[in-house]
Amino acid sequence: MFNFLKSIMNKEEENLTNNAYSLHRILKTDLKKEPKSQEDEIFFGCGCFWGAEKCFWKLPGVVTTSVGYAGGERINPTYYEVCSGLTGHSEVVRVIWNKKEIDISDLLKMFWECHDPTQKNRQGNDIGTQYRSAIYYTNKNNLDIILASKEQYQKELIKKNFSLIETEIKMIDTYFFAEKYHQQYLASAGSRQYCSASPTKVKLGVFTGSNYKLKDHIWENFNWEVDKCVLRSDNNPIKNNI
Repeated sequence: MFNFLKSIMNKEEENLTNNAYSLHRILKTDLKKEPKSQEDEIFFGCGCFWGAEKCFWKLPGVVTTSVGYAGGERINPTYYEVCSGLTGHSEVVRVIWNKKEIDISDLLKMFWECHDPTQKNRQGNDIGTQYRSAIYYTNKNNLDIILASKEQYQKELIKKNFSLIETEIKMIDTYFFAEKYHQQYLASAGSRQYCSASPTKVKLGVFTGSNYKLKDHIWENFNWEVDKCVLRSDNNPIKNNI
């Protein structure tokens, strides 16, 4: 992915200071909105943020998503700098959701199942600290359920002979929006349909504190047994009603 984008870095750096982009390509919501009283936000690192973002924007109840950089040290890093591995940032997806329509446990199910959290500083063929598995929360009240989901998923992984989860979990410090080009990249015209995620194909079931709101037919749209299933799907959000 890095080599593919290197040729457009100058354009990317221009976009970094361009505030003209504000609407989600698919959801048509404000990328930079703050959560309302019935909403919450969280940040997920699942390898390359292109495919990861699509996983979350397709879920009913998700208000908006964006991609960016978190967990590092440099202020306002560019994609080029993050890919160097010297800034300490992880590629992440920012998710704001309506708590009346979707629960954090649904989001955690998507997070754990859409990539391989046992891989350290990589996801599939993408290698580097920027591709590490991560959960950065803003609401400390969500920490218990995050840890409970991790504990349960670890149990399920061990049954399938996977190793220990390497996911970094901590309260977010600062989030930097990625360049315009990366926002909802897989839905942009002429995009390279690329996703590095390597799902374990292990499912997360009920766990302490879980309160799933999404019905089974929603999850049937994500068949991790099919290679690159997210890329094969359309870009539209899944309807909550059959």
